[in-house]
Amino acid sequence: MHPPLDRPHPDCQEVIDALNLCHAQNSKVFFWRCNKPKHQLDNCFKLEKQRLLKEATKDFKQTRGKEDGLMMEALGQSMSFQEYLAKDKQYLKAKQQKTASGN
Repeated sequence: MHPPLDRPHPDCQEVIDALNLCHAQNSKVFFWRCNKPKHQLDNCFKLEKQRLLKEATKDFKQTRGKEDGLMMEALGQSMSFQEYLAKDKQYLKAKQQKTASGN
């Protein structure tokens, strides 16, 4: 299954055109004749998704740091939740027990 082909996919347009042409030239009875363009389209969409995800998350750490700082300021806290957990003896003990038991 693939996403709707009527949406713009500039990276994969040639492969989309090849698949559409294959579907137009072949009967649905012989659906397997379009397997090669379909596999190429799947690979192209996979690469496109990886590229878009990388672009969307490139500034994640910086943005997350700003958000954490603003949240700490709004709540009047002096340390982040991660810093609090690192100092919480009860949490560290439970985490160690969970790791030791293999769960």
